[in-house]
Amino acid sequence: MIRKIPWWQKGVIYQIYPRSFADASGDGTGDLRGVSSRLDYLEWLGVDAIWLSPFYRSPMADFGYDVSDHCDVDPVFGTLPDFDEMLEGANRRGIKVIIDFVPNHTSDEHPWFVESRSSQTNPRRDWYIWREPEEAGGLNNWESIFGGGSAWEWDEKTKQYYLHTFDVKQPDLNWRNPEVREAMYDVMRFWLDRGVDGFRLDALSFLIKDERFRDNPLDPKWRPVDPPWARQRRDYSDDRPEVLDIVREMRAVTDSYEGERALIGELYLPLKRLMTYYGTELEGIHLPLNFGLVLLQEWRPDTLEPLVERYEAALPQGGWPNWVLGNHDNPRIASRIGPARSRMAQMLLLTLRGAPTCYYGDEIGMTDVKVPPELVRDPQGIRSPGYGRDPERSPMQWSADSNAGFCPKGVEPWLPVADDHEEVNVEAQKGDPSSMLTLFRCLAYLRRKLPALSIGSYRPLDTGSSSVLAYLREYEGNQVLVALNFSAAQRVLNLTDTGKRGEVLCSTLPPRTGDVTLNKIELRSEEGIVVSLASGT
Repeated sequence: MIRKIPWWQKGVIYQIYPRSFADASGDGTGDLRGVSSRLDYLEWLGVDAIWLSPFYRSPMADFGYDVSDHCDVDPVFGTLPDFDEMLEGANRRGIKVIIDFVPNHTSDEHPWFVESRSSQTNPRRDWYIWREPEEAGGLNNWESIFGGGSAWEWDEKTKQYYLHTFDVKQPDLNWRNPEVREAMYDVMRFWLDRGVDGFRLDALSFLIKDERFRDNPLDPKWRPVDPPWARQRRDYSDDRPEVLDIVREMRAVTDSYEGERALIGELYLPLKRLMTYYGTELEGIHLPLNFGLVLLQEWRPDTLEPLVERYEAALPQGGWPNWVLGNHDNPRIASRIGPARSRMAQMLLLTLRGAPTCYYGDEIGMTDVKVPPELVRDPQGIRSPGYGRDPERSPMQWSADSNAGFCPKGVEPWLPVADDHEEVNVEAQKGDPSSMLTLFRCLAYLRRKLPALSIGSYRPLDTGSSSVLAYLREYEGNQVLVALNFSAAQRVLNLTDTGKRGEVLCSTLPPRTGDVTLNKIELRSEEGIVVSLASGT
């Protein structure tokens, strides 16, 4: 009898960037009805939950992460009834829905900020962070993450500066103000009442700033080739201890609702600090996002195995792991490590212990799209050429048709479609037993079928080869072996001194089926396999 496990522990989470997923309105920009039109595909694919990047009302200075109304849908994406229809359709298919919650800042066109900047005596003045230029400890050296430069912007009307950790049109909320906290918790309740299954919390660690506004130290490891916003260590503007108080309050909001509502936190933090967001009694974030595989520079067994082991060892008692390969802010996995290794990366993602998050299009091996300077849309890329995020946000490749089936023929998509879309697309890969899509679907199916893969233990194995990573997943005596050969040459493994056998369930290089002997497992060049072990092996 399998114990009751929350969906967010065992399920596959699929991130959708709505602008780029599917355009149902025919204007070149993806929308919520477009998401609804592809729910059958997501059900077929085998994902358990979708996470939607922002679709709220917004001037789109940062494409939805500058929210002007937290409780409505921007006309670009449709209407609230469109959202309700999408939510109902997803739930009817057994798919949970997570939505982005942007707590650190609003748009400068949000009614709260319009009031706040109207005068220094406005009741909502303290809802944002304002400072006098001559005030002791007022301005400091904090830099904006979008393009570097000061994070403080002068407001001529009220003769003070406001703080914007990100774009100048994204003023930071003052989370030390209890009224701000309650207003934002009311936003969470609005969507929970509508039936969402949880939130992905954007830029979570930035919510509280040092109350003395001390200067951030320079990072001695920074080099001129690094992004300009990385030259400071944000000791006083990021990951302050008081953020954990807010995390507990957010958890209390979600826990007040029936069902398994989940909080997923965006946290680019060192491992030790990341773990604190689980909370001392696991009353914090359910899944503080683990970007270890996103930030990994060299994909080799001698870097992967210690990465996994350090992460597993750091988890608090009862804390559930999670893994991410990519998202809307980072280059795609197939562009980072190449097509062949990206297949093994998907096998790794879907067979490690913990909740996996897949970025739309990675299941077919989409790569970053080269965007000409005149078509760059990302404010980060406009201010800091070469560091834009448009390449990984290109339209989903559904078919070989014009615009990859993302939007109608003759309509210009909001970002260019990949040149390889005639070969790399869902329609072409659906019937191909050797495709990335078939591999992903096979792995998602195995996760659902085999508790060893979804909730089982993890144990690394000594392969005797510096180019092969292998580990064992086990649940109630049922064992599954995963072996990944990162070499360009064939490798033969001896994992036992007996002739015990196992059955190959999935390979990154099909066709491959049948039994293998554990003292002589042959792995082809850059091949990964999943093997069900015979009882007692």
